[in-house]
Amino acid sequence: MTETRRDLAQLLGEGRRWFEEGLLAALEAGGVQPVTPTQTQLFAVLDEGGTTVSELARRMGVTRQTVHQAVHALVAAGLLEQVPDPASARQRLIRRTPAGRHAHDRARRALDRLEARLADRIGAAAVDALRAALEEPWGDPGHK
Repeated sequence: MTETRRDLAQLLGEGRRWFEEGLLAALEAGGVQPVTPTQTQLFAVLDEGGTTVSELARRMGVTRQTVHQAVHALVAAGLLEQVPDPASARQRLIRRTPAGRHAHDRARRALDRLEARLADRIGAAAVDALRAALEEPWGDPGHK
């Protein structure tokens, strides 16, 4: 019987889920309000001074509607706020509230612990190599 080799895209997805599950569990254990994986991704791509919904959607690779839904839920939870964009009278910036900055700091520490746990399990050299490979520009995937 031959084993089916999983493709790299599947393995990357499983790795992302491992980090998301660990992060969400750590945040819940730390008393941070429950958030979804989409909401945690939004936090990860948000600039300190604020970011427009359009830019968040581009960075996340999702629709503006998806970002709007996540933003509204996080505003209602008191973790984000919308403020006027000084560069454009028509746009608003999304930024963290003090409670959102606290949650973001907790998430950063939780992710650091998860990376350390992964290094303990697969080796620091393997984690460093994985990071280096993922930080390399991959270019256009092409359509052949």
